[in-house]
Amino acid sequence: MPADPGTFDVEAYRRQVEATAATVRERLRVVPRIGLILGTGLGTLADEIDVDVTMPYETLPHFPLSTVESHHGKLLAGRLGGVPVLALQGRFHLYEGYSPRQVTFPVRVLGVLGIETLLISNAAGGMNPHFRRGDLMLVTDHINLQGANPLEGPNIAEWGPRFPDMSEPYDPELRRLAEARALELGIKLQQGVYVAVTGPNLETRAEYRFLRSIGADAVGMSTVPEVIVARHMNLRVMAVSVITDECFPDALEPVSLEEVLAAAAEAGPRLAALTKAVVTALVPVTG
Repeated sequence: MPADPGTFDVEAYRRQVEATAATVRERLRVVPRIGLILGTGLGTLADEIDVDVTMPYETLPHFPLSTVESHHGKLLAGRLGGVPVLALQGRFHLYEGYSPRQVTFPVRVLGVLGIETLLISNAAGGMNPHFRRGDLMLVTDHINLQGANPLEGPNIAEWGPRFPDMSEPYDPELRRLAEARALELGIKLQQGVYVAVTGPNLETRAEYRFLRSIGADAVGMSTVPEVIVARHMNLRVMAVSVITDECFPDALEPVSLEEVLAAAAEAGPRLAALTKAVVTALVPVTG
């Protein structure tokens, strides 16, 4: 899958997406309208799904493979709170060497399958001084500093427009619903802007100061490419970040992957409860 948009074979890419979607469809009892992307260490949410079919990524034609230890690499079909869902347990990142189109290949497959709503989770570093490790942050907007865009190259018009609008990438109704359900559940829900960088290294003190100065509340290495493609295909999107470390330049301390995973695991039950509440509330909307 060439990275150069000038040599990119868009028809081959379309055929690959459609072939993968056909393979998934054959294994499903019902095609859900809600898709989930599970972030780093957020296995609790996967445990809440009553799984009917587990599809390891290596069994799906043309599907990328997870190279990150904390990402399981499975597509789960089942029910969350009785609602049919498709869940990506493991995502892909530019730092793994994948192109933006490969990173977003699973979202294209979900869109072709008929998913209408995409709920995304991720692990992120908190830069807002009001945030603390373990907080949940409802993403209100994003900044793309990855230096790449999954829509570069030829456009497939039946998937979406050449110049998709991004004035409201995170669906306002879904955000209001998440706020209401968090309040009912007694879950503290921060809100803020997510900035995506390439990684895989964490940021320097000066970089955290810069990112905060341009309006970002949390920083991570994913999500934005997936949201761009989801909106290109007119999917409704909601995203929640788990704040796994505090990135305050004047009090910055080294952080390990183990600490990130521990923070994600600690927040996992609250994220699972919130996501389940949103999904069950969407039943009338999604049928």
